[in-house]
Amino acid sequence: MSNSASDSAGWILLREVILALGMISLLITGLWIHTDSMPPLVVVESDSMIHDAAGEVGSIDAGDLILVHSVAADKVITFAEATETGNPHYEYSSHGMYGDVIIYKKNGVEGTPIIHRAILKAVANATVTPTDRETQSCPAGASWDGVSADSDGRAGTCVLTWDVAGTSLVNVDNITWHFDGSNTGLYPCDRNSGFNHAGIIEDYLVINQWDPGHAGIITLGDNNRCSVDQGANAAPGSSGLFTTQGQVGAVQDDWLVGVAGQEIPWLGSVKLALAGGEPGTYYVPTSSWVGLFVSIGILLALPFVLEPLARVVLATSPEIDEAKREEAISTVAKTLLEEE
Repeated sequence: MSNSASDSAGWILLREVILALGMISLLITGLWIHTDSMPPLVVVESDSMIHDAAGEVGSIDAGDLILVHSVAADKVITFAEATETGNPHYEYSSHGMYGDVIIYKKNGVEGTPIIHRAILKAVANATVTPTDRETQSCPAGASWDGVSADSDGRAGTCVLTWDVAGTSLVNVDNITWHFDGSNTGLYPCDRNSGFNHAGIIEDYLVINQWDPGHAGIITLGDNNRCSVDQGANAAPGSSGLFTTQGQVGAVQDDWLVGVAGQEIPWLGSVKLALAGGEPGTYYVPTSSWVGLFVSIGILLALPFVLEPLARVVLATSPEIDEAKREEAISTVAKTLLEEE
């Protein structure tokens, strides 16, 4: 009897584990289908995208889970495009500001990806065939771009001039643009009281005589004032981001992990707490912990609230009344048959 009970308990436990794993697999598969990206979620670790030091739903805080949608770089909507009057993407916004937030690998190097806003997109205009494709050698005045197509259709060309989507810049040798609100939207450098990588550089974001080197996107954390990831070569005074390969360049297609989709607030804080290491939960705002524990409390309390309600609903449903009536008739009929 004891062995039978033990076997039964073991089977119940195994069944519950299989059921839980199945549900998790279905969830991940569903998210993968929805985002066309694997993994379909990233956890935000830093405060470079916060809009409020206390944290808020709608912008990106440390500890949030963010869905990652697989999108090609040429489909990314930049701040410039979203703030240019007459642009098809005019007034498009995501996560509290204009333009897409993208997730990318710094210089394509494996490691923790960066999640920052796309500000401006450089597109190759005039190109010339490289003098030596193998060594990526270009004629004087041109820069090697391994992504843009050459005249023969092959990937890799030498760029002479640039266009900038969302601006009036066409066929320029280098890129200078002022986000002062006169042509594209105003991007004030003092929009937040806190910052990570640099102080206020100008009253508004200025891209000055930037030669991208290759087609790609300038990126900037919403909480980093005007210190773009691509550094002082792009925006004066920016400290930028670095890898072992040097300064982070314009984000090109093969560095792009995806575009930030829906935010699932707070839940990523658990992963940061369990993973340990740096920065861990250092940047997670207090409100996120409050939201997390309140959510857990609600989830734990739901069964105790829903079960009595379900019983009340079921007890008053016509189907239950009919079942009780049929059961009573069956009982009476059975009693009469036994008496006969």
